[in-house]
Amino acid sequence: MEGQRIAVIGGGSFATALVKILNEQEAKVGWWMRNEEAIEHIRMHGHNPRYLSGADLRVDRIELSSDLNYIVEQYDLIILAVPSAFLPEALSVLEERAFNGKYVATGIKGIIPHDNVVVGEYLHNTWNVDWERIAVISGPCHAEEVAMERLSYLTIASMEHELRNYIAERFKCSYINISLSDDIIGTEYAAVMKNIVAIACGICHAIGYGDNFQAVLVANALGEMKRFIKALYPIKRDITESAYLGDLLVTAYSSFSRNRTFGHMVGKGYTIRSIMFEMGMVAEGYYAVNNIQEMRKLHDVNMPISKAVYKILYKGKSPKKVMGKLANKLS
Repeated sequence: MEGQRIAVIGGGSFATALVKILNEQEAKVGWWMRNEEAIEHIRMHGHNPRYLSGADLRVDRIELSSDLNYIVEQYDLIILAVPSAFLPEALSVLEERAFNGKYVATGIKGIIPHDNVVVGEYLHNTWNVDWERIAVISGPCHAEEVAMERLSYLTIASMEHELRNYIAERFKCSYINISLSDDIIGTEYAAVMKNIVAIACGICHAIGYGDNFQAVLVANALGEMKRFIKALYPIKRDITESAYLGDLLVTAYSSFSRNRTFGHMVGKGYTIRSIMFEMGMVAEGYYAVNNIQEMRKLHDVNMPISKAVYKILYKGKSPKKVMGKLANKLS
C-alpha cells in the first residue's frame, strides 16, 4: 500500500485533529471542507478559525478544496470526519462509483439516520465499498488534546491487516500511540454507545448526582455496551480494551466531551434547539439515542441506560424522575 495519498473529509474538530497529525509526516494531505471562508483563513493563517483554532497547521503540506469530487478523485485513502447525520447529504454530490478502487476510513462516531447503520455498514451497503477496503479510526482521543499535543491514543480497526497497519504508520507520531483491531463493527458501535452514556453522565451531574453514582452508571454502561455489540456482531472481544472501555471513560468524564456537555445542559433544562445553537457543533449521541432505541427493541437487548436517555430526549420525560428510577435498577 505504499504511496497512497490521504485526504480528510470534514471541517470540524476531529477532522482538524486528523489533518494536524497527518501533517507530522505526510508530504501532502488533501482536505475537503464546505466553508470557503474557513479555507481561505487556513491558507492565510495556518489554523482553523472555528474548530481547534489553537492547532498549528502546515499549510504547505495541505491541499484544501471545497470540491469533494476533486478531492476523492485525486486521493487514494479517504478519511470521513463529517457528522453522521449530515454524511449522506455531503456525499450526495459524488458519482455512484466515486469510491471504486479507494480505501475509505471513518472517524465518525455516529449512526446514519433512516438507514440505522454505522458508517462502515453504510459505505458497504450504499457505496459498494468492499469490507477489506474499510477502516475505522476511533479513540480514546479528544481532538482538543491532539491540538495541545498531549499524549493521545487512536484505535485503527480493519478486517484487512495491511490496511490497518498502513493507517497506523501514517498516524503514529510523538504524541499519538496506536492500537490495532480487527473488530470493525464492534469498534464503531462502541464509539456510538459511549456518546449516549456521556449524555447520561452529563444529565446526572446537572441534577445533582455525584461521582459515586456516575462510577456505578459507567460500570453498568460497559455491560450494556457488551450485550448490545454481542447481539449485533458476536465475535470474541475484550470489552475492557481501550477501544471500548477507554473511549467510554474519556467521553463520559472529560470536560472536552461535547456529549457530556450536551447532557449537562439537558439536565439544566435547556431545550434541544437552544443547546444545538449554543454549542455550535453536533453532539452525535443525540441522534444515536433514537437509532439505538430502535435497534435495542429489534434485537431484544436489555439497555436501561440508553432507554432512560431516550425517554428524556425524545419523550420529554423529567430527567430527575427518569434518572431516579434508573438509579434503583443499577447495582
